Amino acid sequence: MAWENPSKEKITTLLQQAKTIAVVGLSANPDRTSHQVSKVMQDAGYRIIPVNPTADEVLGEKSYASLTDIPERVDIINVFRRPEYLPAIAKEAAKTDCKVFWAQQGIVNEEAADYLQARDFTVVMDICIKVAHAVLLKK
Repeated sequence: MAWENPSKEKITTLLQQAKTIAVVGLSANPDRTSHQVSKVMQDAGYRIIPVNPTADEVLGEKSYASLTDIPERVDIINVFRRPEYLPAIAKEAAKTDCKVFWAQQGIVNEEAADYLQARDFTVVMDICIKVAHAVLLKK
């Protein structure tokens, strides 16, 4: 199955309905893109849940070692890891209640997309969530 991103309308709806974003690979270093993007999304009103086994806390939120360790509902899984890590992260994501998997700009892995789409996930790849939010949810 060939992967393609959802429509702008679908992405807009995802961003409007989401309240909690788990960020896989969220760095505690404020100079890293994952930290900067997540801070902007946090400032826009989203609850950010860091997924980073090497950090205890990021952006004032408890960090978890894996997606399956998060004890609450997540609306979007946003991934800041290299493409070769996506299949393993996809398998972990499939064990959660979340149904939206978002890989940041420059990150694409069709194997992961196929796996997730076969499990009724909405998959967004190679789009920065911060940019999509700024462009699609202009106020």
